[in-house]
Amino acid sequence: MIDFSAFLALANTPLEAFTPKPTSFEGDQQEASIALFTSADGRVEIGVWECTPGRFTADRSAASEFCHFISGKVEMTHADGSKVQLGAGDAIALPLGWKGEWRVIEQVRKLYVIMQG
Repeated sequence: MIDFSAFLALANTPLEAFTPKPTSFEGDQQEASIALFTSADGRVEIGVWECTPGRFTADRSAASEFCHFISGKVEMTHADGSKVQLGAGDAIALPLGWKGEWRVIEQVRKLYVIMQG
């Protein structure tokens, strides 16, 4: 039988403890997350992630990612210098190989889907 997993009340889903954001280079950023689903082969993970204001670098060389923002506001700068602001209700797909920078303007929470390359 197919498992139709449902993830309800994502804005209130409890997360693991906040820890320092390793790729942060501005602000005392802290992040927390929880994996809600991992495929049997480990190539797909769905979860919720939250991060405090500041800036960090991101590298999607090994995996692509889909993000749906639940709360907060971010500005993303792509490697070509183009920028996009995203907030609650917005979504973005980061293809395999994407590199850029995130500026968390307001503490942000997102649903993520990571697919290993």
